[in-house]
Amino acid sequence: MADFEPVLLANINKPDSHTLRVYQAGGGYAAIQKVLSSMSPVDTVELVKASNLRGRGGAGFPCGLKWSFLPKDHPGPVYMCVNADESEPATFNNRILMELDPHQVLEGIMIGCYATRAETAYIYVRYEYPSAYRRLQQAIDECYAAGLLGKNIRGSGFQLDIYLHRGAAAYICGEETGLIESLEGKRAWPRIKPPFPAVEGAFRKPTVVNNIETLANVPHIVNRGVDWFKSIGVPSTGPRDPGSYGPKLYCISGHVNTPCCVELPRCVTCRELIERHGGGVWKVRKGKAAIPGGLSMGLLSEKEFDTPLDFAGPGKAGCLGLGTAAVTVLDETVSIVDYLYNAMRFFSHESCGQCTPCREGTSWAEQTLGRIRAGNG
Repeated sequence: MADFEPVLLANINKPDSHTLRVYQAGGGYAAIQKVLSSMSPVDTVELVKASNLRGRGGAGFPCGLKWSFLPKDHPGPVYMCVNADESEPATFNNRILMELDPHQVLEGIMIGCYATRAETAYIYVRYEYPSAYRRLQQAIDECYAAGLLGKNIRGSGFQLDIYLHRGAAAYICGEETGLIESLEGKRAWPRIKPPFPAVEGAFRKPTVVNNIETLANVPHIVNRGVDWFKSIGVPSTGPRDPGSYGPKLYCISGHVNTPCCVELPRCVTCRELIERHGGGVWKVRKGKAAIPGGLSMGLLSEKEFDTPLDFAGPGKAGCLGLGTAAVTVLDETVSIVDYLYNAMRFFSHESCGQCTPCREGTSWAEQTLGRIRAGNG
């Protein structure tokens, strides 16, 4: 693959990249100004729908379509909840954005709130991310001081308040309705759907829940256009495959020489990520397997490393999907049984216990794998 010019990570190596001064010097907040001055909320939703921006948190649901589900005639408040509870093991792309370029995230939130007519946004930040929390709060304070948040932003009549909420340090808080329950001060038990959050979400009001990386893409779609966004990645092949457009942040960790977070088109293969960007498998060993997108997605064997890491690729290889695009490499010395046992220990511990298959299934899987490890399988 040819070298790719980063967009989402373009600022992160600049000194003081987290500040309003540096972000605006690179053209930051031009997108929200464009939206406020020349686009209606409906126009903004339609632009994001046309781009086919799909959620970066794991499910891949189209962002613009999710925005369009909110009722148009609701008389009360509408909320935006931003899912920054990055709890999937080995995933750290959201942390990079929050710590090193928080204003890019805030601009995406502003545009999303304008499009959905939300006047309040809550950013639910993982408890274990104190640096990201501080950076976001500093950025929010800068925006209020500059008139980018609050009432009548830039004379447009649009108002928005953004609040940070420290997470509850539980894996289940990453599920959107579990997050909403926790935000309301309750135990993070996922709700039965319907009703979906777009109808009855935070505080029983219409709510849209978006991931940090998803929203970070929005200012670039506004500035550069739909054609630019769709020129990156893998095009749609039919109604059942809506395509994998736009840049994506990939986390590479595990048994590699240079763990990192890189921004690439979605046509990149697992092998290229490992060899070109991860520096190859460490200690001159061979790779045995890789987790393509977080612990819950399954495994790719070494023979499947040429699988493209787009929305469809890992599924065709037998995984659940791309997930968070957190690629974890296992070298030839790793016991797959040990790996599966540790994975089940995690899921058994983190299960909220509400549903029988998860509550009982993960526990039984952990016990069974424990017996296999002990030679009693």
